[in-house]
Amino acid sequence: MDSSESSAGKQRKTAKRPQSEDAGAAEERLKQKKHSALCATLGGEDASVRLLEELVFGAEERLSERLAQVRRLQQLQNTVTSMLALLKLHRTKAVINFSNFSFFSRVDMTHRFRRDFKKSEAENKMTKPRLQQRLKEQFQKAMGGTPSWAQVTAKRSQKKEPETEDEDESEELLRRTGNFIGSSDSLPKGVIKIKKCLNANSECPGGDQLSSVQFHPSAQIVMTAGLDHSVSLFQVDGKSNPKIQTIHLENYPVNKASFSADGEHIVATGMRNKLFYIYDMMEGKVIPVLSVRGLNEQRVSDFQVSPDGKYLLLSGSSGYLHLMTTKTREVIRSMKMNGSVCAAAFTSDSSKIFANSQEGEVFIWDVQSSKCLKKFADDGCIRGTSLALSRDGLYLACGSQSGVVNIYSQKDCLHTLEPRPLKAVMNLVTAATSLCFNSTSEILAIGSRADDEANRLVHLPSFTVFSNFPQFQKKTIFRTRCLDFSPQSGFYTVANNKGHALLFRLLHYTDF
Repeated sequence: MDSSESSAGKQRKTAKRPQSEDAGAAEERLKQKKHSALCATLGGEDASVRLLEELVFGAEERLSERLAQVRRLQQLQNTVTSMLALLKLHRTKAVINFSNFSFFSRVDMTHRFRRDFKKSEAENKMTKPRLQQRLKEQFQKAMGGTPSWAQVTAKRSQKKEPETEDEDESEELLRRTGNFIGSSDSLPKGVIKIKKCLNANSECPGGDQLSSVQFHPSAQIVMTAGLDHSVSLFQVDGKSNPKIQTIHLENYPVNKASFSADGEHIVATGMRNKLFYIYDMMEGKVIPVLSVRGLNEQRVSDFQVSPDGKYLLLSGSSGYLHLMTTKTREVIRSMKMNGSVCAAAFTSDSSKIFANSQEGEVFIWDVQSSKCLKKFADDGCIRGTSLALSRDGLYLACGSQSGVVNIYSQKDCLHTLEPRPLKAVMNLVTAATSLCFNSTSEILAIGSRADDEANRLVHLPSFTVFSNFPQFQKKTIFRTRCLDFSPQSGFYTVANNKGHALLFRLLHYTDF
């Protein structure tokens, strides 16, 4: 069919050559239309064939794919709907649970009580959880770490955790065996880890030189007293040390003030007569004690409180020591030594009294019978100035006018005829007027009121002085009037002639 049409077309072209060019163009367009129609017919036949094949062989498979696609779209739509519903519910719950709680509100850090906790000027607002964390960090920094009482919960939780059999056996071995070398918690000698804190009485410095400073036996409180006729109490936190209270005693310069054994009272003596005051901390009352039955003294300026709280030991004139009961406030016994009383102290069980005289002799008295058990001469001492006993019953320290401090064994003092000192500390060149042992008997603090920076910390039992205290680049201590350690040796305080109670943090000890 194609060959016949092409031959006929050639004959027509040959016959029409003489015609005009317009006739030739029209014939050419006619041929193109016929050719296009023929191609369309062939393409239509091919499309019809493909459609028939799909219907016969592939319609079922394609239908299954479309149905599966529809199912997936429906599942996706359901998932999106569920997620939108949950999101809406979560937003609703969030609004209900947290929008009205003040726990998540922001705290104004520009307030004067919270200004010191800012780390930058941009922290004008802070959430309560963050402020609590900041307070915790400041407390741990002031205390030199987490105190042991704050670690009770952590220790209990650690005990509840299951441990392996090997760990149990090793702990049991360490508990029962004493011949293995292990780490020690004892204070190392040489250099002491110490940090200067804000003065304990920075909110209310003394108007005159201080005469007494002492930590409360059970609370984080320090007491100061001085010649400005006042007794003040401060809370010790190592950072701000806020004042709790100040008691003014009219026309009464305080020579010495001390807490009672239970910490509920403060006893204060003056410099001019035998009148002394008792301040009841529980009731907030000042009780003047005008006279004491059985006390024949014109003036009472120094005293000691027994550890059991039953007695006050009053230092009198002409070598007399008077034992007064705190319950009835009357003198029940008096003891007499040769020379003038310099200093005295009770043993930790309140059964004995050690006292030294200005003539350099040490006397040991029995509290119940008021008998003198022992007397010996302080080695090399010409004039005695101070005395202190360690709480564990190990040491006796005697200070002298020359600045030498002799350290004895209490046991040797009781059982040896002429006890010899374990060590003669010669780091002071002026009179050693203040002595104090810390609670663990690892430190002996010595000080002199006759010279600036005359304050040393002696390590026990090596009997060596810590080389980094005090710092001599700049005067900080001045003249030591009194000194004391906190109950667990976490702090050390020195009262000076400038009316300041200096406060130092001993970083080796974790408790107050």
